[in-house]
Amino acid sequence: MRGPGRAGFVGLAALACFALLAVAVVLRNGTPLPADVSLLSWAVGHRPDTAVTAARDVTSTGTDAVPYLLAALAGVIAGRTARQRLLAAAASLLCLGAGQALRQAVLHLVARSRPPVPDRVTHASGWSFPSGHATTAAITAALLITAVMLRSPRGRYVIAAVIGCWGAAVGLTRVYLGVHWFSDVIGGWLFALAWFTACLWAAARWLPPAVVPKRAENLRRRHERVRPTGP
Repeated sequence: MRGPGRAGFVGLAALACFALLAVAVVLRNGTPLPADVSLLSWAVGHRPDTAVTAARDVTSTGTDAVPYLLAALAGVIAGRTARQRLLAAAASLLCLGAGQALRQAVLHLVARSRPPVPDRVTHASGWSFPSGHATTAAITAALLITAVMLRSPRGRYVIAAVIGCWGAAVGLTRVYLGVHWFSDVIGGWLFALAWFTACLWAAARWLPPAVVPKRAENLRRRHERVRPTGP
């Protein structure tokens, strides 16, 4: 199975899991799942001041301008020429921005309440499912990891692992700080995976090679293989 096909398969699987989770949340009228209650109770009982401060610092990187700056950086890393970098940065920002808009629609459609206010140790407002911080950080991490793997620098797997840990940590801090149920975070990760793979599949199929450096390189090699040689 080729790259776009694999992305499509993974995206459909993530979408199906997200849909099942969303249906379960709706059927329960937004009430927490058993794991949600136990994990929130553990978080409430394990909150030293230093850990809460660190969690707030991490969670702040998953909102406002930071993810968009990182998404633009992903485009700059992925491109090999100035034009490629500009177009890839624009495509990355479009992926993140459109994903956020779609998530907002789902958020209001499900309309799940957040955990009780006394359990929260940071500010939060609005509906709860899927988690905005978890979704945003996961999409951003996926963009950065893809860019790093496209450029294939030395130590790329370590870099990708660090980025992935950051993306996961942002989501987990939302549970630790008491502003999201764990199923909200899982929903955010599944939504992000489904959306990102859809964007990846679309980019591989329809964007011009100037926006997709690896595709441009593959087309060049294919052309060289079929180009007739002189006598």
